[in-house]
Amino acid sequence: MSTNRNARGRPAAVWSAIWVVCIVSAVAIQLGCGRRHDRRADRRAREDVESAASYQSDVEESLGATVAILVDTSGSMRQEAPGDTRPKYVVALEALEAMLDATEAFIAKRPDFPIKIGIYSFSSNVQRLLAIRAYDRAAVRDALDRLPRPGGGTAIGEALRAARPDLYRAGTFRKYLLVVTDGENTSGRSPVDVAREIFRKSDGAVQIYFVAFDTSPEKFAFLKEVGGDVLGAGTGAELRKALDDVYRGKILAEAPAEAEREPVKK
Repeated sequence: MSTNRNARGRPAAVWSAIWVVCIVSAVAIQLGCGRRHDRRADRRAREDVESAASYQSDVEESLGATVAILVDTSGSMRQEAPGDTRPKYVVALEALEAMLDATEAFIAKRPDFPIKIGIYSFSSNVQRLLAIRAYDRAAVRDALDRLPRPGGGTAIGEALRAARPDLYRAGTFRKYLLVVTDGENTSGRSPVDVAREIFRKSDGAVQIYFVAFDTSPEKFAFLKEVGGDVLGAGTGAELRKALDDVYRGKILAEAPAEAEREPVKK
């Protein structure tokens, strides 16, 4: 009996099977591509929703203020402070320690109004030295003593991004980011973009203050657009005054009045 064969001598049934396999494979590939496309579209849609959504607190909030202090430890902070023989980071540390007395004086007057503090350092990377907690002098001093020796770049935007979620776990109505820096952003996301995002998604609930040490405060003029402020400081004495003006004169002065106007959450 003769068998139907093609020009190469293979049975027609074999070629039919090969064609079926090819068609099935092509369909499977097409379906797989479609599913991957759908997954990418779904992921983009979720990201768009998350980008537009306002921040939500992880815990129930009440009266109080939380301050995340972000300290620049980039390489330029090793340089001598103007009018001083010591490095800028040493002068900055001394100025930050002066804030402890202001905090304790406030707590003595308003023991009913909790103050929570977190300490972060940033260079090319961000380190959390003190997780946000109720003010404790020894804990804050220990965190400041553990500030790393300066080195690397200046990731201001990333520092803002890293500290912001912690503010929403602290349980206080009032939330502040206080940045001490001597330079401009050199790595990571732009602080302009991050500050605008924080302002938009927090509905203005997160206040951002900068102290520009031995650098032009004009670099941070964008803070005016987002309800924040920047003060300049050219020397150690000016840095202490600027920090006092921001911390005691603004944050500790405005926080109780603003927080007490917050609606009661039920």
